[in-house]
Amino acid sequence: MLDLNFIRENFARVRAAMDARNFPAAALEDFVWMDAERRRVIAESDQLNAQRNAASREIGGLLKEGRQAEAEAKREAVGQLKEQIAELDRQRDEAEAEMKTLLSTLPNVPHESVPVGATEDENVELRRWGVPREFDFEPKDHVDLGMSLGILDLARASKIASSRFAILCGAGARLERALINFMLDVQTRENGYEETLPPFIVNYDALYGTGQLPKFGEDLFKLTDERNLYLIPTAEVPVTNYHREEILDAAQLPLKFAAYTPCFRSEAGSYGRDTRGLYRQHQFEKVELVKLSLPEHSNDELESMTRDAESVLQKLGLPHRVVEHVTGDLGFSAAKSYDIEVWLPSYKAYKEISSCSNCWDFQARRASIRFRRAGGAKPEYVHTLNGSGVAIGRTWIAIMENYQQPDGSVIIPEALRAYMHGMERIERGE
Repeated sequence: MLDLNFIRENFARVRAAMDARNFPAAALEDFVWMDAERRRVIAESDQLNAQRNAASREIGGLLKEGRQAEAEAKREAVGQLKEQIAELDRQRDEAEAEMKTLLSTLPNVPHESVPVGATEDENVELRRWGVPREFDFEPKDHVDLGMSLGILDLARASKIASSRFAILCGAGARLERALINFMLDVQTRENGYEETLPPFIVNYDALYGTGQLPKFGEDLFKLTDERNLYLIPTAEVPVTNYHREEILDAAQLPLKFAAYTPCFRSEAGSYGRDTRGLYRQHQFEKVELVKLSLPEHSNDELESMTRDAESVLQKLGLPHRVVEHVTGDLGFSAAKSYDIEVWLPSYKAYKEISSCSNCWDFQARRASIRFRRAGGAKPEYVHTLNGSGVAIGRTWIAIMENYQQPDGSVIIPEALRAYMHGMERIERGE
């Protein structure tokens, strides 16, 4: 959430930022109008309070002088002032509630280093790793490969749940499990993250804290009982909220967490080729990376988090590239973001497999996550960062497609073979 005083003092900058993000200007104009109305009501209330206090002093003087009738008349006038003040206070509370609601819908202000652009087509490529494989046969996509090997079943998953769910069988399920363990080991043993296993169901406040609510409720799966709980769309939500409403010691930072979870998203509005197979499902799995950082170090922490996510793909030998989001493609809570895109032969293109973001103090304000420097300094908001380290299902796709063989089998990357109990190749019947 943006700071109210920051908007007041930097309105032109915030307005330009919303324009760069393609965010409707009317919402910000409404906010400014409500803020002005709130200040008008407070000023009028203060003026009436001053009149009431002065009148109360006069009443005391009149009573001492024995002027009872005049004192009673003053009391009646003070009563009317109290009613007017109560009404103004009601208007103030109403304006503040409306401002808070509107403030919760405003996205983060992009960092000054973020390139300006309208859509993802303008995202800026920063670097590439690896060279896409040249096939001497017609490669299949992961759906045809998985079904021919008997390790992917979409039809029965649809029967059990609905479309855009999947069943992984045999070596396909084992590959998924191997990827989970491999990714966690890389991040905890090599990159210094603390492994954690959070709840897969969260409350409204947790989703509000990271910015999914109230704006993106349609993309969530909500439980239907009275507890107001939701299935998590990403481990970013429970893990970022670990220290909600706490004040940390600056010496503790950065805190670095790695969490495996399933994720659940309705993917409202998704259609087309991306909904085939495992690429964009209602249920998928990730190893998520979350950091709580000192403000002055958060940009460096974003760079290292992105490298940490990349390291997984490099160990698996999967060609990929890193692109920076332009202003118009930033996520709601992000001030600066990078996407890691893996090469998928079936698309003949790089496709997103991780997004790493620095949210600055935007989420920390919503969740009230603060820290205190040495010497009893005033608490400050931490900076929060999150990124996929990486999406497991999409890594499964990338391995299947990049390591496929002419006979329809799939070679297991060397880094995964110990996690697959020595298996070197997935063949029919495995």
